[in-house]
Amino acid sequence: MRRPGCDRKLARGIAQKGRMTMDIRPKPVSVLALAFLVLGAVAACSPVQALNAITPSYTYRKAADLAYGSDPRQKLDVYTPLNLKGPAPVVVFFYGGNWNSGARGEYRFVGEALASRGMVAVVADYRLYPQVRYPVFLDDSAKAVAWTLNEVLAYGGDPSRVFVMGHSAGAYNAAMLALDPRWLAGHGFAPAALRGWIGLAGPYDFIPIKNEATRPVFFYPATPPESQPVNHVSPAAPPALLIAPAKDDLVNPQRNTGGLAGKLRAAGVPVAELYFDNVSHTTLVGALSRPLRHWAPVLDAIDRFVASDGGRVSALKSR
Repeated sequence: MRRPGCDRKLARGIAQKGRMTMDIRPKPVSVLALAFLVLGAVAACSPVQALNAITPSYTYRKAADLAYGSDPRQKLDVYTPLNLKGPAPVVVFFYGGNWNSGARGEYRFVGEALASRGMVAVVADYRLYPQVRYPVFLDDSAKAVAWTLNEVLAYGGDPSRVFVMGHSAGAYNAAMLALDPRWLAGHGFAPAALRGWIGLAGPYDFIPIKNEATRPVFFYPATPPESQPVNHVSPAAPPALLIAPAKDDLVNPQRNTGGLAGKLRAAGVPVAELYFDNVSHTTLVGALSRPLRHWAPVLDAIDRFVASDGGRVSALKSR
């Protein structure tokens, strides 16, 4: 869940170097990239704009402002890798923002990152609080995924290899689509239509709600237990890749990522669980951008998971 307004954590993170886990030494971001990002963060109070400004466009072609519903917020962008030789795997991405902020245009760096690895990326908006509250944004998310399953072949994607991914609040949306069959069923599909799902620093078990901005979204103090992803784990769930920072002051990684991973394993669901020291709650998704990829191998992990069909086959054999 991301705090609204200027993301000072990302601004601070951009200006600092650190270490990363998994016995991989970080390579320094170029001085020029750091200077540009810090300048953008300070001057415009928008680090994601700075990231997008130095994100290349030569790896993809973009189909923008595609409507999956009638509301102005029900739109998405599709990033198709260039020079495809056949239908490519698809990742539908939902951004964070505490269900009260965010826009798909802020995440061009995510679309580029996925397209650069041969995946068709679908970056979708969904309605936010106060326009809507739980569970309306889940229905929007399911509708965007249903649109993808029905239409993505025309954009170079393989509808039989669709994954759903999200960061923070968006990871919650992705988890609920993968674990609670009600949402996709409302649009003619089931979680089995997904080859897997990917959660980045997601809140999956957050009752009682401590974040005051989140409380009205989920009808605090009468937050329904069925709103929690951990309460929908079953053996029918698709494989999961769960990634989180080792330390996170917004979403507790041990309770949320670790707790959900444990329940999935107990149910016999394949799950990969990764934690990185070199990133925060927000810079975890920022590490998908080209100038920050050396901070943590987030994109590499996603690439392996998708290339291996959610761990069903060897990633090397699937390429």
